Amino acid sequence: MRILLNVEIDTAKGNELIKAGKMGEVMEGLVGKLKPEAAYFYARNGCRAQTFVVDVPDAASLPSLAEPFWGQLGARVEALPCMNAEELREGIGRLG
Repeated sequence: MRILLNVEIDTAKGNELIKAGKMGEVMEGLVGKLKPEAAYFYARNGCRAQTFVVDVPDAASLPSLAEPFWGQLGARVEALPCMNAEELREGIGRLG
């Protein structure tokens, strides 16, 4: 099950981690555990934001995806099921 994970870091918490010199360490740890297929970093809604594409076995994996971002970064997290082109072709094939 492929998930598009959108994360917006709380600005105050992010500033705190940057001032302490720990933002890189925290992000490397979180990304290392996620093992995303893709990772993008940008600004959104005035916040530090990231989008990860993660392949997980099932919906029960969602808490383990979101909790570290909530707990360590005070982040907003959005998890959206998504698919690649091959999966889309298969899904469209099931329509008929």
